[in-house]
Amino acid sequence: MNHKLVGMFIDKLESFTISDYYGLNSLGMTCYLNSVLQVFFMTDGFREAVNRCCCQDPTTIDLFLGRLFSGLQKNVAQTHDVTKRLGITDVYEQRDSAEYFEKILCLNSPEAAQMLKGELKHQNTCLTCQERNHSTGFFWILPLAVEELADQTCSVEKALRAFFKGEKACGDNKIYCKCCDSKQEAEIGCEIKQRPEVLTLLLKRFRFDDKQRCYTKLRCSVDVPHILHIESCKYVLYALLNHFGDLKGGHYTAHVKSYENKWWYHFNDDVVKRVDPPPSEPGAEGLRSCFAYLLMYQKC
Repeated sequence: MNHKLVGMFIDKLESFTISDYYGLNSLGMTCYLNSVLQVFFMTDGFREAVNRCCCQDPTTIDLFLGRLFSGLQKNVAQTHDVTKRLGITDVYEQRDSAEYFEKILCLNSPEAAQMLKGELKHQNTCLTCQERNHSTGFFWILPLAVEELADQTCSVEKALRAFFKGEKACGDNKIYCKCCDSKQEAEIGCEIKQRPEVLTLLLKRFRFDDKQRCYTKLRCSVDVPHILHIESCKYVLYALLNHFGDLKGGHYTAHVKSYENKWWYHFNDDVVKRVDPPPSEPGAEGLRSCFAYLLMYQKC
């Protein structure tokens, strides 16, 4: 037996990328879009909803997504039509994946976008007369504040609690009260009125630095739980969009759990690999990441 030949054959086999899914060619620096499109393709119910709606209303983006999803089921696909529909003219300009996540949903048919749409109830309470004002508004993403702590790791659960805890509006941020007919200190807060089927969280890693007069990236590690409990609802993590590098020269990838075979996959433009061991699984507390940017949870 020629051991050298066998060794070369084994090395060749190990170099092959074997996957159940296909990737997307990058037109330039469009990884921010590719990662979002792969997550939508892998979201249970969304792909089917797009395919049902794409022939009903040609003015939505569903028609273009439907063609793309059909191509993704057969081979590595191109995103020219979707890119054009989104008004992206400079494919070499780095952009924000969260921005295009929301932009695609705004251009979707209501049926396709409904499963990712939630509603918030906002409440302002005047601290002088106790008058309460309510308003509602829908959301695609809940933005969570993260911060670099010397001896601690940030937590999604703590950031989520802080988001709903509310805050006091005072000083220059006082709110006008109709009852008092003047600006007053107030307590402001919110709660989820309508819980979406898919809950998307944004870790706010980019903030404006007053000293440097520019946006900088927070590279802190964040504890991401496998399961989230929000009131009576249970959500399970199934997708993460990761950001590497800085604001202008970064790179986006996605980790997604397939609803078809329950395996986790890493989508990096046209390269797709099965992840073993998986980043998050039932029974585990979750994962710790300094790259996680968008988190997606499916309601059980």
